[in-house]
Parts: sequence; C-alpha cells; structure tokens
Amino acid sequence: MSSAAAAGLPVVAEIVRSGFVEGHHYGSVVALAADGTVEWSVGEVAAPVLPRSCNKPLQALAMVDLGLDLPDDLLALACASHSGEPFHVEGVRRTLASAGLDESALQTPADYPLDDAAREAVVRAGGARAPILMNCSGKHAAMLATCVARGWDTATYLDPAHPLQVAIHDTFARVTGEPVAAVAVDGCGAPLLATSLTGLARAFAHLATATDGPAHRVAEAIRRHPELVSGTTRDELALHRAVPGLIGKAGAESCYAVAVPDGRAWALKTDDGAARVRPVLMAEALRRSGVLEEDGVDAAAVAATGRLPLMGGGKPVGEIRAAF
Repeated sequence: MSSAAAAGLPVVAEIVRSGFVEGHHYGSVVALAADGTVEWSVGEVAAPVLPRSCNKPLQALAMVDLGLDLPDDLLALACASHSGEPFHVEGVRRTLASAGLDESALQTPADYPLDDAAREAVVRAGGARAPILMNCSGKHAAMLATCVARGWDTATYLDPAHPLQVAIHDTFARVTGEPVAAVAVDGCGAPLLATSLTGLARAFAHLATATDGPAHRVAEAIRRHPELVSGTTRDELALHRAVPGLIGKAGAESCYAVAVPDGRAWALKTDDGAARVRPVLMAEALRRSGVLEEDGVDAAAVAATGRLPLMGGGKPVGEIRAAF
C-alpha cells in the first residue's frame, strides 16, 4: 500500500495503458462556492500544504500593498513561473532597471529556461545557466523593486525577518483566512508559506472578485497577460484563454489554484507531486462544477488542457484520467 493510501488520501487519477490500470495518483481537491463555502471536496483539504508557486500572486499582492508600481505586464511577470522565453527575460530586466538595478542583484539559483525551445536556444548560442533565466526571476525582480521603493536593504531580501517578507507573511495570512502554518524555503530560495487547500482557494477568490485596489490590479495583470505568468506553450495559458475572467497559478509538487470573478475557486494537490496530472485534475474539477457549460467558456479547450495521452511505440495507447 502506498504512503498516500495509508494516509487515507483517495485516488484522484488513474494511469491507464492499453486498457490496463497500471498506477494511480492520490491527492486532494477543493471547490469553493461563490459565497466562500466549500461546495465539494475530495481528500484532505483543511490540512496545511506548501503551495509552492501558487503563492506568487499572493506575494505580488503584498508587494503592491507596499507600493510596488509596475505596468500590468511586469506585474504579471511578478506572479510568474515563467518559461524563460526572450520576452520573459527582457521583462525581468525591465523590472530591475525600473529600480536602478541589474541582474546581479537577483538571488535566484542559476538555471536554464523551463521552455524546451528557449533552453535549446540558450545552449546553441553558447549560453549557460543564469539567475535571470530561472523561472522565479520575475518574482525576485519585483521583490527587489519593492525594497528599493521602500528604502529597504536589497542584499537580505530573502531573509524571513526582512520587512518585505514580514509583510508578505501578514498579507498571506489575511487573504487565506488562516494563520501561516509553516515557513519553509522554496526552490528559488524565497520563504515559502503553508496554508490549506481551502485557504489557498479562498485567497484566489479574494483576488478574482476584487473590483478595485491592489487585489484588482494583480488579478487584472494576470488576466491581461497570462502568457507572462507562464509561457506561450503552457497549459495554464490555454486555461486562462478558455475561461473568461479566470485567474490561475500552478506550483511545483502538482499544486494548482484557480478562481473566477464570481468568487468560485478551486485548489488541488497530489501526494506524489507529479506535474503531469495537475492539469488533468483541474479540468475535471471545473467540469464537475459546471464551468464547461457556461456561456463564453471554450469547453473543448478546457477539456484539452486535461487530456494527457500515454504513448506506446510513438502512438497514443492510453491516458491519465481523473477518478474523482
């Protein structure tokens, strides 16, 4: 028995090859109604999780609260796990330049772009891993710009005791409606705050329903520039384009949160952290909540984000399918 099964987490997806179920993904999903109550849930949605990059729009909200003033495209990039395409990298440089900084101020780990084509282009050009190419560099550049705007030290901006991180902590607790359950270190080196899937969904609903102020600015930046939040080939971009007004953010370890303007919101995570199953589960969650039947929604496009064929001999022979 897997550790997830032993912990009581349900099967949320099946791995089906040639009609044979060869494996499972275990996890949890929550759907909030427009009034903020839990409409339905699967698994454990009240226990703390580390939402990873799903937290970025909430971190951006705190920065705007603190006075960060970026154009919409760069604010979207502050929320991003970007693909490292040229326009992403150029945007990070613009954010830094707006604060009188350059990429040497970034404390992201050196990395290659997430996007295959962008990574291959860097390698072909003789380039190497660099902090600015790391997918979190937009967030880090915004953190640095916020520090400059407030007159705070930029060398220690990742310290949990830094006033920037203290403010992010306070904003995170306010919009999730829960005390911060734990503080870890994210892959990019920034403090990583824990909340439940329900709290995460609640925070995204806060952004999606805002009609003015910093929360509205963050949500509108994501809506207007979803390609900057992810990349031109990503399933997240396809989902943003398929559902009017949706805001969403994926995170590592198979975490995902989305919300729509009427306040409905969804958050999910699998125990094994498999990235491939994340869009499959979100497409099913939206279908289960009736979103695919609503006016203006491209149901076929939403369904396509959740379609993950398994290959055999270069041909599709199965799929990963939602099972909740």
